[in-house]
Amino acid sequence: MDKSIMISGFADEIASPLEKQIEVLKKLGVCYIEMRGVNGKSLVEHSLDEVREIKKQLDANGIKISSVGSPIGKIMITDDFEDHFQLYKKTVEIAKILETPNIRMFSFYIPQDEKPEKYRDEVFRRIKMFVDYAREQNVVLLHENEKDIYGDIASRCLDLMENFGCENFKAVFDFANFVQCGQETQEAYEMLKPYIVYIHIKDAVAGTGKVVPAGQGDGRVKEILRQLFEDGYKGFLSLEPHLAMFNGFGALEKGTGEGKAEMTGEEAYTMAYMALKGILEELKIQFC
Repeated sequence: MDKSIMISGFADEIASPLEKQIEVLKKLGVCYIEMRGVNGKSLVEHSLDEVREIKKQLDANGIKISSVGSPIGKIMITDDFEDHFQLYKKTVEIAKILETPNIRMFSFYIPQDEKPEKYRDEVFRRIKMFVDYAREQNVVLLHENEKDIYGDIASRCLDLMENFGCENFKAVFDFANFVQCGQETQEAYEMLKPYIVYIHIKDAVAGTGKVVPAGQGDGRVKEILRQLFEDGYKGFLSLEPHLAMFNGFGALEKGTGEGKAEMTGEEAYTMAYMALKGILEELKIQFC
């Protein structure tokens, strides 16, 4: 089997305890996690000794880390930066313990009703500090196009990539986040494809912004995945279901989660996995 396409995901959407995350991943035949939350708190809130214990448990079950799903850069651009940069340094140490070079990150929330361009210089100053340290530590920062941050739409993601793109700073492509920002995903793909090295799998409905399984929204998931593979993409497809409430949802998404389906985390994650599996089988893409 061609193992160049690997499925991963945010397993904290299954449940908080690591044991349950592992149980469901093994049931589905998935052997990677993009670790964001585990055992009741964010991964980056754990001590380094606790992270080492998590790593032992993962190793014992044949589960690897595709990326640290960190909150780095997910603060207001007007917030103090020094403490956040220290958290970033700790996150780099966590990535090393978990034996992944990859750290998912963001480019700072912009104050409501203000133009992102007003804060471009400060965003760039902070991103440069992140990237310089990533080069020094030999890790890879994966910038996610999150709603309401500087790099939310394709043009500002491209601005970041053209200025900082390198072996240590690359792009995550998140279909649903672009849809929720009113960004046409095909346009975004064309603009960003030289920089894309990691894919988040979730879809959304234009207008309402409701997150739905891959292929059921307006993200053009199947079409863009086909193009990715034809263009030679090799890497992770990371499930981020957002189909049901889970521990920590409120810290990740604005709002109450109204409209989320009444299902367990396992059911929601399995639904997201099966939707992606169906698309990959239709495209005749082998995966593991």
